[in-house]
Amino acid sequence: MKIQQVAEKTGLTTKTIRFYEQKGLITPPHRADNGYRDYRAQHVSELQMIRRARLVGFTLEESADLLALSRDPSLRSADVKARAESKLMEIDEKIAELAAMKTTLQALTQACPGDGDAQCPIIEALRGDSELDSIGLTESQCCQASAK
Repeated sequence: MKIQQVAEKTGLTTKTIRFYEQKGLITPPHRADNGYRDYRAQHVSELQMIRRARLVGFTLEESADLLALSRDPSLRSADVKARAESKLMEIDEKIAELAAMKTTLQALTQACPGDGDAQCPIIEALRGDSELDSIGLTESQCCQASAK
């Protein structure tokens, strides 16, 4: 099957498919005499697995590792589960960081009158010209995400 057909079946662009091939993430497709790639159902399956792994938060490298694990005849589901649980912990940390950012930004916007005055508590806090404590925040609450 041609690359465009694979793209339609997987929801990936042809450029992405070529990139994954170049990086060695998928099994190299057979090349016809004219140089065109000839993809098989195996390639569609590999590409779908990478795409879906990316959709649930795995990095490209982690997705490649999962694909390699799926090819391993000594595969243990415990190994895959451990990776998924680790990813869940990372996602929970990111959610907490985003919640802290949201809280900070909400407090900053509530402290700003949003009028025609040149004085802006948001700018002052971001510059460090004013204490975040004046709006009920500490530096550690404000900047947890940026420290990581």
